[in-house]
Amino acid sequence: MKTSKITKNKRKLNIKPWMIVGIILLAFIVLLVFLRSPEDYWMMDERGVWVMHGNVSEENIPIYVKDQQWAVECAENLKIVQGLRGVGSNSECLGSCGFYAVDVVHVPRIESDNFAENQCNAYLNGTLQHFIEVGNEDGKVVRVV
Repeated sequence: MKTSKITKNKRKLNIKPWMIVGIILLAFIVLLVFLRSPEDYWMMDERGVWVMHGNVSEENIPIYVKDQQWAVECAENLKIVQGLRGVGSNSECLGSCGFYAVDVVHVPRIESDNFAENQCNAYLNGTLQHFIEVGNEDGKVVRVV
């Protein structure tokens, strides 16, 4: 009696090393495309001010960025006006701009800038949630919180 062997047609995968490298490289490129950060967006600088990264169109500026931009400009102008009046030369509150209390600080900041009596009451009592610190000499923004 003859024994018949049943053989299955098996195809041996003939994968070359360069194919594996190519697949890994392709997967890496696809991953980079999907995970990379957008080029046109807003980010905070070291002072806490929103700055543009890339080419953001005017109609795509978030409202919170516009609010802060207006408040920063207002704070710098407030310092100029108060400086002309002889007010606001050292640590003291100049007032408010929108949702921000405006405080004058030394540049560089000194310990007395942190004392409650040298800060805006509207921020300290929680009426305003944010503050802008402007420099005592040039009136430029030092920090936004």
